[in-house]
Amino acid sequence: MINTYQTSMAPPPVPPRLSGSHQVLIPAPLPSQGHSKSLVRFVVGVVLLHLFLSIGAFFYLYHYDRMLSNQLPSGKQEERKEAYRASEKQETSYRPLARMLVDKRSDQESESGFLQWNIKHSVLRNVGYYRKSWLTIQQPGDYYVYSRVTFSKGDSERPLVSRVTLRKGDKEEATILTQAYCSLDSGSGTALIPRQCTATQGEVITLEKGNQLSVWVQNLLLVDYGDGATTFGMYRL
Repeated sequence: MINTYQTSMAPPPVPPRLSGSHQVLIPAPLPSQGHSKSLVRFVVGVVLLHLFLSIGAFFYLYHYDRMLSNQLPSGKQEERKEAYRASEKQETSYRPLARMLVDKRSDQESESGFLQWNIKHSVLRNVGYYRKSWLTIQQPGDYYVYSRVTFSKGDSERPLVSRVTLRKGDKEEATILTQAYCSLDSGSGTALIPRQCTATQGEVITLEKGNQLSVWVQNLLLVDYGDGATTFGMYRL
């Protein structure tokens, strides 16, 4: 029999084996999703740790400073308090202030209607005094201005009124700044108990340097000139 499986064709060559010096480039696998989550958690943990350390350092320094303050000798603590009180007192002492008492010797027959003040029994600090009736602002700012006028007699024609007036200079015309009223009940008084009423007012006002203030009433003969009954003043806030 003839062997039909035999052929004259040579077998295919065997591919050469790669030596150790040849490298095969294999693409690196992409990081997995689990690896990315771990990295994010690590970064967040570092940030939180830094935050906690900063807060802890702040509280430590705060308590350490308080501890040092408490450990100071009592004399040092008193020196600190005295220095603080002195500085506060010094600041307050420079603030403009005025507390005026009405002058019993006022020219009650005057037609001007402006009350006159007893400078000897009044308090003035960094506030000017002009012609018995006017207070002059030397430092601009916000002032609390108050007035208390007591009337011992009524007026049958007009209501009892007191007005705090303002003018920008000694040659300027005065304008009404604030005003207050009071009334006397004609049936409430007796010969032994005089009837009185008080018109009180107070307001925060912005004043400029050179402004002048005074108190005006419609009739000086109606005012009570007793001790502390009629006053006027201001202080800078």
